[in-house]
Amino acid sequence: MDESASQRVITVTLRDGARKELPQGATIRDLAASIGERLASATVGGRIDGITEIRDLRTVLRGDCRVDIITADSEAGLEVLRHSASHIMADAILALWPSAKLAIGPSIADGFYYDIDLEHRITPEDLPRIEAEMQKVIAADSAFERCTVDRDAEVLRARARGDIYKAELMEGLAADAEVTFYRHGAGRFEDLCRGPHVQTTGQVKCFRVQRVAGAYWRGDEKNRMLQRIYGTAFHAKKDLDDHLARLAEAQRRDHRKLGRELGLFLMDPVAPASPFFLPKGTLLYNRLQQHMRELYREHGYQEVITPQIFDVSLWHKSGHYVHYKDNMFFTHVDERECAVKPMNCPAHTYIYAADKRSYRDLPLRIADFGRLHRAELSGVTSGLTRVRSFCQDDGHIFAAPEQIQSEITALIAMVRGVYNLFGFNTLKVFLSTRPKESVGSDAIWERAEAGLREALNANGVEFTVNPGDGAFYGPKIDFIVLDALKREWQLGTIQLDFNLPEAFDLNYDASDGTQQRPVMIHRAIMGSLERFIGILIEHTGGAFPFWLAPEQARVCTISDSHEPWAREVNAALQAAGVRVATDFSNAKTGAKIRDARLARVPFTLVVGGRECEDRTIAVRERPDVDRGVMGLPALLALFSELERSKA
Repeated sequence: MDESASQRVITVTLRDGARKELPQGATIRDLAASIGERLASATVGGRIDGITEIRDLRTVLRGDCRVDIITADSEAGLEVLRHSASHIMADAILALWPSAKLAIGPSIADGFYYDIDLEHRITPEDLPRIEAEMQKVIAADSAFERCTVDRDAEVLRARARGDIYKAELMEGLAADAEVTFYRHGAGRFEDLCRGPHVQTTGQVKCFRVQRVAGAYWRGDEKNRMLQRIYGTAFHAKKDLDDHLARLAEAQRRDHRKLGRELGLFLMDPVAPASPFFLPKGTLLYNRLQQHMRELYREHGYQEVITPQIFDVSLWHKSGHYVHYKDNMFFTHVDERECAVKPMNCPAHTYIYAADKRSYRDLPLRIADFGRLHRAELSGVTSGLTRVRSFCQDDGHIFAAPEQIQSEITALIAMVRGVYNLFGFNTLKVFLSTRPKESVGSDAIWERAEAGLREALNANGVEFTVNPGDGAFYGPKIDFIVLDALKREWQLGTIQLDFNLPEAFDLNYDASDGTQQRPVMIHRAIMGSLERFIGILIEHTGGAFPFWLAPEQARVCTISDSHEPWAREVNAALQAAGVRVATDFSNAKTGAKIRDARLARVPFTLVVGGRECEDRTIAVRERPDVDRGVMGLPALLALFSELERSKA
C-alpha cells in the first residue's frame, strides 16, 4: 500500500482483539456497521482506548485506536438511553410550558432528571401529561443530531432568548473547549450537551416520569430553587416493570414510614435533622451498641469517652478547620472560639499521647461511641440516613508500620462478620485515593495507598480504585453493601493515616531504642448508628431478627380467665431477659395475632383454656408459622438459643 493510501486507513482493535481497517474519518457507528447492520442499529456509543467515558456513536475515530462498542441493551448503554430520555422529557416540558427555562438533565443511577425553572408548579397530576407528550416525540422516531457551535456566539444567543442557565454553563467552559448541541424532532428541540445519545428518539420505548422535587441551581442554597423532575428508562419493559415493583416495595419499607408505625423514632423541626429515639428505638440502638462492645472485647479494643467541644486550635492542628470547616458547628466558650466535634480522631491522639508508649503497647485499639455533630445542608438531610447529630461505632488503631497488614486483615474479617450477621452478604469494595484538597507529602500518600492496596490483595479482596475520593488526611477502603432490594449503601470504612500522628507529634519507643512515629488506622463498620438503623429498617422491612427486635415476644390471652397463667408466662420471660409485652385486651384472638404481626414481633404466644390446663403456650413465629404448643422450659430454651446464636 502506498503512503497516501495508508494515511486514509486506520486500524481499530475491538474488545475481543479482532482488528478492523476503516477509512480515515469513520465513526463508532461506521465501525459497528462494518461488523454487521444489526450491531450498528443497536450501537449507542463506545469507549475509546480504555477511557471510561462513553463517547457518542457519531464520534470520529481520528487514528489507530481500541474501541469497546456499547449497545443499548448493556448496562453502560442504559446510561446513554436515560440521557436521551432526559432530552425527550425536556422537549415535552417545553411543548407543555413554552416559558420553561432548562438547566441540566443528566442520567443518574436508575434513571434521569431535568432541572427546570418554571412559574407553574409541577404536580403529580402533571406527570401523565408529560409522559403523553414524550410518547409523541418518541413516536416521531427522529434522529439525534450532534453539532459543534461557536461558544461566544451561542452565549449571546442564549442570553438574548433568556436561557440564563445554558449561558452560564457555556461561560464556565474552558476557552478551547468544544461546545456541542444535540437536536431532534420536527420542532428542532436543541440542548447544550456533550452526549452521548441513542440514534433516534424511537429507541426510548420503556420509560416512566416518576416525581418532582426541589433543587437549588448548582446545589447552592443561595441560588434560585428549580423544579427537578425525575424519571427512569429501561431497554425492556420487563426491566422497567421490575424496577417499578422494587420502588413500590421500597416505599412500603421506607424507614421514615416504618419508624413511625413501629414506634422507633420521630423527627421534629425543633431539632432539625436530629432524631428522637423512642423507647423501642432506643432498645434497638442500645442492642447494636452492645453487639459492637461484645466484638470489641474479642478484638482487644478499649472504649473511651471524649469531650464534645474543643478549642479551634485542635481543629487547626488536625487540618479540619481548613478542609472541613463548612461541615462543623462553632460556638464560643470563655471568649474562645470552639467547635463541636464532627469526628473523634483528633481527640484520640490526646489519649494516645497521655502516656509514654513503647512498641510493646502497640497496637493500641481505641473505640468511642461519642456523639458527633455535622452541619449538613438541609437539602441533603433525610430521615435517619443523613442527620446532623449521630453516633458512630468509631475506632482508631495506633500501630507500628509493620503491623498494618495484620490489623487491616483483622478489620476486614470483622467487617465481613458484622455484615453477614445482618444479611448483607454482597459487598463492593473501593480503594479511595488522594483528593485534590489534602495534607501531607507525596511520599506519605504513596506509602499509605500502597499499604491499603497490599492489604486488600493479601486478603484476596476484589476492589475498584475510586480516584480522588480519599479523606483529606489519608486514603481509605470503603465497603458498599447491597440490601434486600439490591440497593447500594456505603457503610464501613478503613482509613490509613500517616498525617495526624505527624501533626500531633505522636511517638513510641521502638525495639532498637529509637523514637518512631505510629500509623493511625481509622475504622467504622456500621458507621453512623442512625444511618445503619435506617438502612436496616428498610433491609428487613422492620422485621428484625429475634436477638435485635425491641419486642421479642407478645403474650396474648383468649379471654380474661386465662390471664393468671399468661402473667406467669410473662414474668418468667422477663426474668430470663426476654423483651416481652402483653395483650390482655378484649379484642378477638385473630385481631391480637394480626396486631403482633403488623408490629413485626418475632413470636406471638397465645394462652387459652387448654394451655392453662396443661401449663403450655401456643407459639406462632413471624410471619405466620404455627410452631405448635410448648412448655415454658422448652420456650425459654428456644429463646435462649436464638439470643445466643443471633440466628
